[in-house]
Amino acid sequence: MDLQERLKYISSYTSKLLRNKFGRGPESCFAVTADHFLVLQIRGFISPMEEVLLQENQRIQVDHARDVVIKSIVAELKGVFQVTLETEVKTFFHDWNFPNNTGVIIAELENTLMPMKKSEEINFPLLEYEVARISELVEKTPEETSSFQISPKVFIVKREGILVPIEKALIEEGFKRELHIAKDDLEKKYLHRYGKFDQVFQRAVTDIFVDWNFKNDNSLICFIL
Repeated sequence: MDLQERLKYISSYTSKLLRNKFGRGPESCFAVTADHFLVLQIRGFISPMEEVLLQENQRIQVDHARDVVIKSIVAELKGVFQVTLETEVKTFFHDWNFPNNTGVIIAELENTLMPMKKSEEINFPLLEYEVARISELVEKTPEETSSFQISPKVFIVKREGILVPIEKALIEEGFKRELHIAKDDLEKKYLHRYGKFDQVFQRAVTDIFVDWNFKNDNSLICFIL
């Protein structure tokens, strides 16, 4: 199979896996890759149980339950990715936008599958600066910020060294879940409210997804145009 056929296979496999685990598959699941990232864009994926909980304003419970199931899914996907793409998977990130009924699963790969092409119309240093500026408002300036264009509509910014001492202490004391919930709410609020990303991309940003790897002290922000 060529790369596009392998990506279609991964998209189809992921849809079936989500359907088996949740009882309802997504309306669409589309895989794109560049550099050492593979992004699965998922649309129309809220189970009946989750829908009821969201109507009762129980988003935190939905977040927790979905996180538990998704962890089992990415554990299976890791093997499928490695066999299909012939490269190791370093780690997974995932996040969901329930109001938009969208989400992403992102695999950080050991090897590059497709060279990255950055649009000349976008100021990538400005994108990294804007992400670092928002990061400083809610925690601290990242020690390192790098940007990647995965497709014409999908962009990733990776931050390294973002945890402050109090956050590290909370993680050591077993408050990882609570910290994740607090950071998710706060960072997304600031990214949407104070970020000037429509100006950076010169196009409307429809989704911003954020996830963290507390063990490695890094984070991915995924912008969907």
